[in-house]
Amino acid sequence: MENYKVKLAKELANIITDITEEEIEELIEVPTNKEMGDFAFPCFRFAKILKKAPPLIASELKEKIKKPDFIEKIENVNAYINFYLDKTTLAKDILDIVLAQKEHYGLAQTHDKGNITIDYSSPNIAKPFHVGHLRSTVIGNSLYRIFEAIGYNCIGINHLGDWGTQFGKLIVAYKKYSTKEAVEQKGIQELLRIYVKFHDEAKNDPALEDLARENFKKMEQGDEEALALWKWFKDISLKEFERVYKILDISFDSFNGEAFYNDKMDKVIQELDNKNLTTISEGAKIVELENMSPCLITKKDGSTLYATRDITAALYRKNTYDFKKNIYVTALAQNLHFAQLFTVIEKMGYSWAKDLVHVPFGMVSMETGSISTRSGNVLLLEDILNEAINKTKEIIEEKNPTLENKEQVAQEVGIGAIIFDDMYNSIIKDIQFSWEKVLNFDGETGPYVQYTYARANSVLRKSGINIDDIKDIDINLIIDEQSINLIKQIGLFSETINEAAEKYEPSIIARYAVNIAKCFNKFYHDNSILVDDNELKKARLALVISTMYTIKNALWLLGIKSPKQM
Repeated sequence: MENYKVKLAKELANIITDITEEEIEELIEVPTNKEMGDFAFPCFRFAKILKKAPPLIASELKEKIKKPDFIEKIENVNAYINFYLDKTTLAKDILDIVLAQKEHYGLAQTHDKGNITIDYSSPNIAKPFHVGHLRSTVIGNSLYRIFEAIGYNCIGINHLGDWGTQFGKLIVAYKKYSTKEAVEQKGIQELLRIYVKFHDEAKNDPALEDLARENFKKMEQGDEEALALWKWFKDISLKEFERVYKILDISFDSFNGEAFYNDKMDKVIQELDNKNLTTISEGAKIVELENMSPCLITKKDGSTLYATRDITAALYRKNTYDFKKNIYVTALAQNLHFAQLFTVIEKMGYSWAKDLVHVPFGMVSMETGSISTRSGNVLLLEDILNEAINKTKEIIEEKNPTLENKEQVAQEVGIGAIIFDDMYNSIIKDIQFSWEKVLNFDGETGPYVQYTYARANSVLRKSGINIDDIKDIDINLIIDEQSINLIKQIGLFSETINEAAEKYEPSIIARYAVNIAKCFNKFYHDNSILVDDNELKKARLALVISTMYTIKNALWLLGIKSPKQM
């Protein structure tokens, strides 16, 4: 559809000489009311220049326009000129593209626009993978696919939280409250138990916090015992994380976490010093910043912080990947941290600081309160995913007990429901996790979109016609209202992906997927597809197939599978 806007702007530029073709294109609108046309050109801007009323300007301009072939009719309504696309041209142009590109429709097949690094998921080692980690993981995975779809080469980075004072706490907790056998037997659950116990005990015994800091200091100084425990805790955690990532079908190109930068920070701190950016405040090394609190580089005992490691990581990623963008997918609560980080890098003289992007998302809470590892108020993500899969199995057993590959379908639909629920609203919104809401399979949900895809597949199977045989169709047979509405939605796919990338907003894709599913179901309701008239059947099947490709690719961009049967 965007292509028609460009072509229309070119036509209008032939008669409007006061502004550029690019400015005309920006002015062209898409009316919310379909009866007002496919595009509308407002004439308010020209009132001062031409010293005429906007409705009169619109009327005069309309008379000067030579109707191009892709436009069916042009109308003047008050200060607007409304344009109606030619249905046959529209349908042919869009379906020709989809049926030519097939499973690649909307997805770039080359990734030559440059590299984009995306930092997402990034759970803390020795803590369970809970529902609060879901957002960063699925949003980052979707952005990775969205940017690849428009031609970038993406590098997914899982910046593990594998360094810091919490490991000093865990070492103390392990020595005081656990055993090797208990950790080996219970894994991350035991690490969570003793971590919670440490904080409970520390409320009455502040000396435990000092002991934790001492143990972390040992880690930083290379103490063999402390580092061996740290590595053990990390290995246990990675096994846990990999199991969850496998269920979600998410992978990463790098697992370089905070510890990876330990031997690289001194050089960066020295650079900050050499550029006269650091000062000492109460024994700590800081970088003063305008309009925000200073960025803390080292504590008074010389130990480093998140900011130190993140500055080092940004420099490493630029040198290693020469990124066009370096995206961080983290909670809104970290806005200040990233504002400080980006400003420090800018003050260091790096022009690419403008290419650093923080994509913030709202927090997840539970009906029992905020998620807190320290208090043990967590809902494990693996438990949620398994519950969703089991719930889906029950529905399948009730509605379609003879379905083939029930286990696989249950997994794809159950996990799809969880991901889609998270993606459907703007990512900046806070979410309260609710079993009832997430596992509701009615309404504007992932299973609804997946079922629409399965329904389209079912129609194609029953037709007995091979996809490759759908060609040379009579477009004039599918220009009824519901068919055209569906074709227009299909034609919006590429610009929808571009909008989602521009706004770093996967919910745009999720809502688009629902819209196209709704359009298809209206088309399906109003038009018999498997009719005796072979030419009509082929034409309508072309639309069914185009819908299948589009829905499948839209769901793929969200990290959701598309089962052919449900």
